[in-house]
Amino acid sequence: MREVYLDHAATTPVLPEVAQAVHEHLVAAYGNPSSLHRFGRRARSAVEQARERVARAMAAEAEAIVFTSGGTEADNLAIRGVARRAGSGHIVTSQIEHHAVLHTCEALETEGFAVTYLPVDARGLVKPEDVAAAIRADTILVSIMAANNEVGTIQPLAEIGALCRERGVLLHSDAVQAFGQLPLDVGALNVDLMSISAHKVYGPKGIGALYVRRGIRLAPLMYGGGHERRRRPGTENVPGIVGLGMAAEIMQGELPDRARSMAAVRDQLIRGIGETISDVVLNGDPVNRLPNNANFCFRYVEGESILLALDSKGIAASSGSACTSGALEPSHVLVAMGLPHDLAQGSVRFSVGRGTSAADIEYVLGVLGPAIDRLRKMSPLYAERAGDGPRAGGTSQEG
Repeated sequence: MREVYLDHAATTPVLPEVAQAVHEHLVAAYGNPSSLHRFGRRARSAVEQARERVARAMAAEAEAIVFTSGGTEADNLAIRGVARRAGSGHIVTSQIEHHAVLHTCEALETEGFAVTYLPVDARGLVKPEDVAAAIRADTILVSIMAANNEVGTIQPLAEIGALCRERGVLLHSDAVQAFGQLPLDVGALNVDLMSISAHKVYGPKGIGALYVRRGIRLAPLMYGGGHERRRRPGTENVPGIVGLGMAAEIMQGELPDRARSMAAVRDQLIRGIGETISDVVLNGDPVNRLPNNANFCFRYVEGESILLALDSKGIAASSGSACTSGALEPSHVLVAMGLPHDLAQGSVRFSVGRGTSAADIEYVLGVLGPAIDRLRKMSPLYAERAGDGPRAGGTSQEG
């Protein structure tokens, strides 16, 4: 059976050269980077080289990079770190953020902080004017993702960052999905804090980083030693850090060409679905979206049923965020975009990768159409509208 992996937004395969570097620092270069002897110095050198590589990938200073256990911890460190340092205040975020941001903000509300959750339009776009209107005298932080993990919409981060800078308010961005997919320059984007994760860019799981602009002080999440300039205590995950650094450098080096090739197969998939399957909604901005993302709602059928049908033919996709793929509720992102619950339940996210080929997409299209037809024939909702006759093929946008 042919296997096609179209779930790169959930995680990516580790590059062979990254895996080799991780293995070397697990087995041979195993020193503690805080030790003064040569074994420790080798480990410290590897950590600092990785820090420089990650910094270059976002046009930042190496000293501004704090290594974490992943994107979730980076989001928590940014938001909780600012909030606890301030002691009180108001936070602005959006309704379509990753749950690492939303749940952190909800927890802070129980501690007395005020949070505004901004709406988005039908494309999943946060409007800068809404951010400006939401900022108050006591606003301590704005947290807006660089690009949405489910529908791929790219946010106007530089514009939001400029207005936050004018108002003297810190801006954090969850860039876990954008890192490695889009060119990121923390200075041009006017961000003060930015979260990334290694396993979205062909690196190992369990390692990420937070960019912290010089001069910003955060309250730590944990207490212990003085690691990471006292911002994240604990012996550094040297193999993971090395893997993140190498993956970041590789992804940055091949970014323009890889983005073009991924966009080409993504668009091939979007066209193919539009031409062969009726009653389909393309979610997110049709143009201003991540090069690897294509998210659809298929009317009269549940997303989980589609995923199981695809999996039986060796095709991997997802229904929204991998972090909530077991949930029965429809995607909070799609609901915030105005899609009705019954339509949102039929969502499937396809995310291509650096190795996805045109032949892979043709195979997926050959499987997907018949699978949708078969599932719809079993749907009572589809039977109810059968008298209307089939609609012409073609994707549409809801709203």
